[in-house]
Parts: sequence; C-alpha cells; structure tokens
Amino acid sequence: MSSAQPRNGGDLVVESLTALGATTVFGLPGQHALGTFDALRRSSLEYIGLRVENNAGFAADAFARVTGGVAPLLVSTGPGALMTLAALQESAAASAPVLGISSQVPTAGLGGGRKGYLHELTDQKASFRDVVKSVHTVRTASQIPSALAAAWASALEAPSGPVWVEIPQDVLLAPVSVPPVLSLRAAPSQLEPRWELITEAVRLLDEAERPVLLAGGGVVRSGAQEELRALAEALDAPVATTFGGKGAFPWEHRLSLQSWLEDRHTTDLLEEADVLLVVGSGLGELSSNYHTFAPRGRVIQIEADLGKLESNHPALGIHADARLALDALASRVTRRPEGDGAKAAAGLLARVRDRIEVQDLDLEQRVLATVRNALPDAAPTFWDMTILAYWAWSAFDPRDGAMHTAQGAGGLGYGFPAALGAAAADRSTPVLAVSGDGGAMYSIAELATARQYGLPVTWLIVDDGGYGILREYMTDAFGEATATELARPDFVALAESFGVPAVRTSADRLGEDLTAALAAPGPSVVVLPAVLRMFAPTHLTDDI
Repeated sequence: MSSAQPRNGGDLVVESLTALGATTVFGLPGQHALGTFDALRRSSLEYIGLRVENNAGFAADAFARVTGGVAPLLVSTGPGALMTLAALQESAAASAPVLGISSQVPTAGLGGGRKGYLHELTDQKASFRDVVKSVHTVRTASQIPSALAAAWASALEAPSGPVWVEIPQDVLLAPVSVPPVLSLRAAPSQLEPRWELITEAVRLLDEAERPVLLAGGGVVRSGAQEELRALAEALDAPVATTFGGKGAFPWEHRLSLQSWLEDRHTTDLLEEADVLLVVGSGLGELSSNYHTFAPRGRVIQIEADLGKLESNHPALGIHADARLALDALASRVTRRPEGDGAKAAAGLLARVRDRIEVQDLDLEQRVLATVRNALPDAAPTFWDMTILAYWAWSAFDPRDGAMHTAQGAGGLGYGFPAALGAAAADRSTPVLAVSGDGGAMYSIAELATARQYGLPVTWLIVDDGGYGILREYMTDAFGEATATELARPDFVALAESFGVPAVRTSADRLGEDLTAALAAPGPSVVVLPAVLRMFAPTHLTDDI
C-alpha cells in the first residue's frame, strides 16, 4: 500500500497510544478492528499477537504488572471482546492497568439503531461495566485521542486497574485530515493521606505494645518496600505479607513472618496484635484465612481502593497511596530499640515448620525448593491455579524477582500467557511459568506465540492427571472426586511440534533440567509427572 494513503481513525489510535507512552501492544485482530491493526504497521509500536483473546488479556496484565505502566490490549467486536472478560477480571482484582480497546459495529448500529451486524451485541459496553474501572465509547474520529487519554489516566489512577474503550468500525476506517497526534497528557494525581489520620495512626502505633504489620499487593504496586521496611524496623514490628503482597518485605528479614496466611498460627498472631497495620490489602477471603480472621486489637488500614476501606473489619481507614502513607508514618513514629519483634517472628515460623514437618510432605517441599534454587534471583515467576502455586503462595521466596499469580480472580490458564507478557517487557531475563496439566490446556495455543516471538519463557507443567486441587477439595468434602480426571496430550511431543524444546523430568532431575531450560534462549517446556498434596493449615486437634 502506498505510503501516501490517507490516515484514518486507526492511525489516531496508534498515534495516541504512542503519545501516551505505549511501546508494546497485545491482542488479536478481527474484522471490525482491521483499521487499527493496519495502522500498527505504520507505527513504532511492537505488537505481540496471541492466539486467544483471553490469553492476550493475561499477557497484557503481566506486562502492566512488571512495568508499572499501562498495557494496551487490542481486540475485535462481540466474541473477541467478550473473550477478554476473565482476564480483565483478574486485572481488576490485581489492580493491573490494562487498556482494552475493542472495535464496535458501525455507528449506525449503536444505541438500538440498524440491526443485524456481524458480532453485534445489544449493549457491548454493559458487559464490561461490572469488570473494569471505566468504559469509554467513541463515536467520531476526533474523540479518539481524548478518549484514550482519559482511559489511560483512569487505568493509572489509584487504585489502578483495567479500563475499556470501544470504537466503531467505520470510525476506525474513516479518513482523517487532522495532524498526527504528537502529545497527550494523562498523568494521574497522587493519592495523599490526610494528615489528621496520619497523626492518629502515629499515636496508636507509638502506644502499641504488640504492633504487627500486614502488607498486601498495594505495597508492591506503589513501590513502597523501603518505606514498609523503615516503618517495621522503627516499630520493631513483625511483618506478614499477603499472597498478592509477596516481595513487599524481605523474606529472611528478622521481622519477617513470611506469607503463611492459611496457617492458623499466623492468624492467631495477627489477631493478638494490639495494633494491626494493614497496608495495601482489603482483607479479602485469601488475606483473612477465608474470613476466619477476627482481630481483637485496633486495626489501621491504608488502602487506595476506597471501596475496600473497612469493608471487612472496622478500622482507622486511611484512603491513600501505600508509599505516601508509609513514608509519612515512618518519618513520624517514635523509633524503638530492638525488642521482641524478631523473637515473635522466629517463634511463629518455627511453629509453622513444626506443623508442616509432621504431614509427610517432603516431595512437595523438595519440588518447590528445587524450583527456587534453579531460578536466577531476579527472574519473575507466574503461577497458575495449581497445587504447587498454592504452596508457593505461602512458602516461596521471590528474592529479587517478582511472584505473580492468578489468585486475584482465580481463573485457570493465567501462568503461561502472563509469563509471555512479562518476557515481552524484558527479554534479557528468563521468566518461569508454572501450571498444572488442567491449567496448561487453556494455554497450549500460546506455544506458537512463544515460538514466533522467541520469548524467553520456561513453562513448568506439573502433570498429575487432572484438576489436582479440585480433586483434593472434593475428596475432603464428599469422600470422592467427580469431573476432575483428564485425558491429556503428550506435552513434550506437543511442545516439540510447535518447535519449542521440551523435556520430561522427575523430582530427582528437576533441578538440572529446569536450570538448563532457563539458561537456554527462547521458550522451553519442562514436564514433571507428579501428584502433589496440599499442607493442612491446622492439626485435627487444633481449636479453630
């Protein structure tokens, strides 16, 4: 096509994204969206095309998490748009700023107009309102830059999260005569704490005899690790992290309680604090030991999501960015000498270890330790909803990397496509994806994506013959499992058919095989046939 062809609405989309700072976009083309995809080749944006829209959403989610910026996701109308909903639900739960941009039927079909268009929905945007932060519908080409800037700012505004923009097919294809988009501003305002609340929080913490901190994903998203550490050390307060808050506090720090939130010993310690500071967590189901947590002392909650303040427990609620609030507290609390904080942390971890050691779970601990030792310290990891991931929530030390899971919404199929998105952000560091055989079947098609773009992702598939965690849940609840056993492919042969190197390993060889796969360029697959079991968070005799 001639370089002199008129610019169109699709060009305004890619020009606007470039002006906003985008470098990489994810997606999958469709008939109504072709104007946008044709414009990509006239832009500097890198395109990573996945094979299923939901997987493209997971990849964008991971890109947003590891970069801290907005990740554009380009899809088509109707079925293509709807296929992203599960991924967007995960992004909403994890506060990942994904900018979904879909096409729409021509403007004549919007709002109850002309009927019968391919992929037409009566009200497409209504399907997204319950999932994303904001929905923006464009009706003319001149609206595109401003709509994308508004959506971009919405995605980044605390609490960050996914947003949705839809643009009709005819608007994307219509020629435009306006100059190219060169600059757009979409900087969100900072969410600063109110000082009277900080003053009261400082008073409570200074008067506390047994302060404890619980750090959630908001600490990681705001980059508040140093502020959290400074406050914990000033207060001599033990720190636990939620599963989403992994990496918020050094794993081996003398005050670290690590992440054993499903163990009743940890719940007891949190309940016994006379002042519990919860930062960057809404104390939802997984962060409150399935809503069994019942604090007996005062709770201070710092949370950027206004809807989560005091939503589960009464607290001194501070609506603020975690970094700004922690910095304000750390600079004002009275510094204490080292006291019983480290002793309390060590005692808790010893009780947890004692409980695990009597449960005959050597294989599970050995596999997780092998994975950790094979990984470079800075390598990010992405975990599907599988038994080894459930272990990792509690027991995995992310070190200098980052651990990401799908536990926000709990959908299957997250690990591998998310790892591809992270690898697209930084090809210099290997990325590990971990799935069970059930979750892996959601993402097999993305082996083609990994191969096409040469992304350095090693995919560990733990093959236990079915939906292992559901097998355990059903057996415990009903005495036997139903609909959990699966026919599977030969994962090694299947990966090799995509041109991706693969190996079948064992628990004894896992370290050697995983280390080699992570060191090799491009994608790889390691298959571990193993039936793993979950730890019991309490003894049968425990009073819970």
